[in-house]
Amino acid sequence: MLYSTGMRVEEIIQLNIDQIDFNNRECIVFGKGHKERIVYFDAKTKVHLQDYLKQRMDKNPALFVRLRHPYNRLKDGGIQLILRKLGDKLSIKKVHPHKFRRTMATVAIEKGMPIEQVQNLLGHEKIDTTMHYTMVNQSYVKISHKKYIG
Repeated sequence: MLYSTGMRVEEIIQLNIDQIDFNNRECIVFGKGHKERIVYFDAKTKVHLQDYLKQRMDKNPALFVRLRHPYNRLKDGGIQLILRKLGDKLSIKKVHPHKFRRTMATVAIEKGMPIEQVQNLLGHEKIDTTMHYTMVNQSYVKISHKKYIG
């Protein structure tokens, strides 16, 4: 969900189940400054979210909750802990939620998505912020140069 949508961790922990539109694979989030925006998720994320929700035994409206009773809304630290443990299992260092957001932005740019659309997806007011997020691979710069310049 973090990678597919590019959401901030604060946005994902505030998300409720009723904000998810599975038919259109989108949800409304409230970003910095309580600004509303639509984010989109891929088909794989849809399947995983639906499977996750089928397994839940609680009535909490939050999309992501703790695994143990009282099944409270998952917090920032909980997501960070889960990702750190997953990273340790896979021998990957420095796994944190924001890395998924940056990676999504970088991959989108590398695949040709216009920077203005990436800016919109991430909820950035200034395009400079979006440009700072994306780490452009030099080999893609060379390919683009050949394609557009010659």
